[in-house]
Amino acid sequence: MFQSVSLFVGLRYSRSSKGNAFVSFISFFSIAGIALGLMSLITVNSVMNGFEQSLKNAMLDLIPHVQLSEKDNHQPAASLNTLSVLPGVKRASPYVTSDVILQTNKELVGVRLQGSFSGHPTAINPHIESGSVKAMHDKRYQLAISRFLANKLDVSIGDKIRVIFPDITSYTPLGRVPKQRLFSVAAIYNSRSEADTTLAFSDGASLMKLLKKQPGKYDVSLTLDDAFSVADFKSKNKQLLSEFSYQDWQVQQGALFAAVAMEKRVMSLLLALIVVVAVFNIISALSMMVSEKQGEVAILQTLGFTPNKIAQVFMIQGLYNGLVGTLIGAVCGLLLAANINEVLNLVGLSLLGGMELPVKFDSMSLSFIIFTSLLLSFLATLYPAQKAAKVMPAEVLRYE
Repeated sequence: MFQSVSLFVGLRYSRSSKGNAFVSFISFFSIAGIALGLMSLITVNSVMNGFEQSLKNAMLDLIPHVQLSEKDNHQPAASLNTLSVLPGVKRASPYVTSDVILQTNKELVGVRLQGSFSGHPTAINPHIESGSVKAMHDKRYQLAISRFLANKLDVSIGDKIRVIFPDITSYTPLGRVPKQRLFSVAAIYNSRSEADTTLAFSDGASLMKLLKKQPGKYDVSLTLDDAFSVADFKSKNKQLLSEFSYQDWQVQQGALFAAVAMEKRVMSLLLALIVVVAVFNIISALSMMVSEKQGEVAILQTLGFTPNKIAQVFMIQGLYNGLVGTLIGAVCGLLLAANINEVLNLVGLSLLGGMELPVKFDSMSLSFIIFTSLLLSFLATLYPAQKAAKVMPAEVLRYE
């Protein structure tokens, strides 16, 4: 098989162990820098993607992705069946909620109490640790609270919790006081998300009675297959949704996910600087290589190498360093990210409560990181290659 002369010479220069030791040292650190930067980028990006996915699955699954309310006497409850079969809708269920205070002898905590209706899918089913949703529906005035709230209030299954409704008051001989009622704990769930700190559930019929809502006059909660496609869902169903007042999950939790996305971008940018510094090392190493190899470049030109061929030799040498560093960094990054929890345990670092770091590989992000590394390595070769192409054989060989 025939091989390009520029490719042959460029690879020979790249793999040569002879020559200036300082140039070889800088070349090694350019490869090591690219590998280290890429490994860090892939690991951090995969962990942040996993963290974002974990938040999405745990937190957003417990709250409505789209909440529909009454508008001009149009009740969303009447369109529940129509809404449940819309493309992209995972489930549609009645939605009643109120901000309340949970009180025990030990603690007082404010939460959002959300109604769960028998015969309709409930978001907490996959997260139940003890008790059951059925037990909550079988009797009136039953609660499902998170493991976090159960520990904070010091209650377990069957214990009583006083639920206070600050927005609903009644007159008593002592004056106007908020409405309150004793509820029993029927289930304890654990979604391992921030929602556990502020969200509790009760049977919907009891909650509607306490809120003095008429049967059939409730909001509708839509849970989508993908919470992040809510904008697309609203645009496709604009005419139907315009019949009701509605808001999406971004009103409640949009700031949190925007902060996570911003943190991921900033961390990626900071780690990308490692790759940029390594790329500058490629420029330095190639520039010194050109100065050292001027005599050989001049001889190659006298043998018939054109300036373009000379430039290709040094571009291949620089790309070789970038390719090796990218390959090592990508492989090490994927291995480290896939086994990050085992590595942390091995070095004696463990997360609070025995939790594990979530990891999610995104092929688009990985491809972009690897492509950018190769592109920067290529751009780093242009200046030294151009400098080599301008070497004048007559001047260099005059005193040889």
